[in-house]
Amino acid sequence: MNSATFQHTWDSAVRRHTDSPFLVFRAESGDVAEWTYGEFDAVVARAAGALRAAGAGPGSPVHVALRNCPAFVALWLAASRLGAWLVPVDPASSARDIAGQVRRVRPAVGVCAYAREAVYREGAGDRVPVVLALGEDAGDAAAGPLAEATPVTTAERVTADDRLAVMFTSGTTSEPKGVVLTQANYAHVAVVMAEAAQLQARHRWHVTLPLFHANAQYYCFAPAIAVGASVALSAAFSASRWVAHARELGVTHASLFAAPIRMILARTASAEQPLQLEHVWFAQSLGIEHYERFARLVGTRPRQLYGMTETVAIVSADASARPVHNVIGTPVADRRIRVTDPASGSEASPGVPGELHVCGAPGRELFAGYLDDEKTTARVFTTGPEGTWFATGDLVTRDADGVLRFTGRVDDVIKVSGENVSLTEVEAAVAQAPGVLEAAVVGVPDPVRDKVPVAYVVARDPDEPPHAEDLDAWAVRNLAPAARPRAWHVIDELPRTSVGKVRRFRVGS
Repeated sequence: MNSATFQHTWDSAVRRHTDSPFLVFRAESGDVAEWTYGEFDAVVARAAGALRAAGAGPGSPVHVALRNCPAFVALWLAASRLGAWLVPVDPASSARDIAGQVRRVRPAVGVCAYAREAVYREGAGDRVPVVLALGEDAGDAAAGPLAEATPVTTAERVTADDRLAVMFTSGTTSEPKGVVLTQANYAHVAVVMAEAAQLQARHRWHVTLPLFHANAQYYCFAPAIAVGASVALSAAFSASRWVAHARELGVTHASLFAAPIRMILARTASAEQPLQLEHVWFAQSLGIEHYERFARLVGTRPRQLYGMTETVAIVSADASARPVHNVIGTPVADRRIRVTDPASGSEASPGVPGELHVCGAPGRELFAGYLDDEKTTARVFTTGPEGTWFATGDLVTRDADGVLRFTGRVDDVIKVSGENVSLTEVEAAVAQAPGVLEAAVVGVPDPVRDKVPVAYVVARDPDEPPHAEDLDAWAVRNLAPAARPRAWHVIDELPRTSVGKVRRFRVGS
């Protein structure tokens, strides 16, 4: 196995880019603070000292419930320095959620925000020996507990196989699973994603998605560190101010999901001056109208990618000269894939949806396994002569040229009178209907057609919601017969994960 570690990646970046900008943080107040690589390494040293003083060391879990802030980044890198592992969770977790998390990971140290300390302690109970409460503003990265301990300037001897994090999945179709990640996973994703985005030291990522999920860590921070680029981190996502903030912070690169993109389009003034970004990643389906509008707004054609927390680096991306709205492209970085019929296991024919499988080494190109869940890990991993194959549970189609299109989760495709209908694709289309801001589509049993799609939509203007008969007429003009929703429900909001993915299993419940 490759001996590279993420700790080496960070140490190398600090040596090579000491005086170069690393982190630019925009607080909700609008205040902006900046650190070079060398300056932030001193913040990491103090954070490592605070964790060590609290009882964390090699192999220790550190449970962190913080919003986007410099302290979060410092704790992540400090855990790496100590040989500990981070468990980043939604800072808005309820006491019940926190109780479940700490029961599963048994942390040596818990970290929360001052504002949420009472909730955190209620959930943690006596299962967390030490709780550190921190502020989430710029100055708090070097204040309070993070400023009082002796700095740790020398890293522990960590290996590629050492655990660095456990990230809980978004849970769009089921309850979250704990994804185990190693030092080698982060070192590998840093290099692969820097190459995929053609990242250089002069570039700057715009990070508005939450740090406790994979996108910000895998696709933005890790590759930036690998090449000495910088990251502009926002305390919170603002759809109406996203473009203005990107301009203010001088960013060149961005990464978003489809849902935040639709929110940005809905809340950005038509007179807003377009950006001139060099590169934008996006994930999940966008309709062509939304795609083209967003491309004009950011000044470049976004490239759709496909990846999961479990695949670590992306599996594929649209690397064509003129990217389009509805392909996830071809495999990157020599990724090996296969597309199989979910029922027979045989190779799916071109254009026919099949389950995507990805080959790689667990703990390097793929996650190491699910936390304390050998049964589920064994179900998704299959070892053969070529290596270990991971069953993603996602459906794609592959055309004759090898270009992939995302269809949805295995259980997101329904049979309507024998015809396959992708709920994900119907949602992307319905989100463009007049009067609709966003949509979720579910399959419901039908005595004649097996299953039929039913749509739940959020009105663009709550005071003038779209009428079912108008949506029916729109569907007749824009959707194939099998894909047309048989019922329409206008709701106030969709149940979402913290990164904007729809929890379809909770829609209509």
